[in-house]
Amino acid sequence: MTENIDITKLFIGIELKATIFNLKQLDENSELTDLPHLALVGRSNVGKSSLLNCLAGRKSLAKVSASPGKTRSINLYQGHDYKGIPLLLADLPGYGYAKCSHSERESWRKLIEYYFDNAQGLKGLILLLDSRIAPQDSDKEMARYALNRGMFLVPVLTKVDKINQRERSLRQNEWENILNITPLLVSSKNRFGVIKMCEKMLELLEISV
Repeated sequence: MTENIDITKLFIGIELKATIFNLKQLDENSELTDLPHLALVGRSNVGKSSLLNCLAGRKSLAKVSASPGKTRSINLYQGHDYKGIPLLLADLPGYGYAKCSHSERESWRKLIEYYFDNAQGLKGLILLLDSRIAPQDSDKEMARYALNRGMFLVPVLTKVDKINQRERSLRQNEWENILNITPLLVSSKNRFGVIKMCEKMLELLEISV
């Protein structure tokens, strides 16, 4: 597959199917989470909503907020690829927001752990990392957590349109030294690297293109 392929042919008709705030709601939506899917996770304000909108080819699928920490739920989005094969993406709550209370962080932790333990269809974790800042402890912790659980991890550096080539290489090298995985470079604004990320996502979902 090459970079001239229309991104909208890879993830078609994506719609929000479920918003999950607690363990009971997660159980009620097990039919969705048992489907083969990937999860998007990252620090608050890393650009998850913008990336979802980019994948959907729409501006309003996921609400983009200037205030970090707004997403407090697991949001399940479902669509299909150009062959009609169903695709599911789970948008997990952003972490690392300093103004969250201890009880909020604990509630988030329990929800995410329960999701990881019970989502039978989870094929991998797309870890979004802000390319503008040095590796953060919370990101390292999430990566270690995923790898220790045996998850397939795809690190993605977001907002690369805001930094130069030298900074991109620096950030990639920093994370490669930490994870032994070279992060992908992506910009939701100009769609740089999005096709390459989609290729990896479809590979994890075992969908040929």
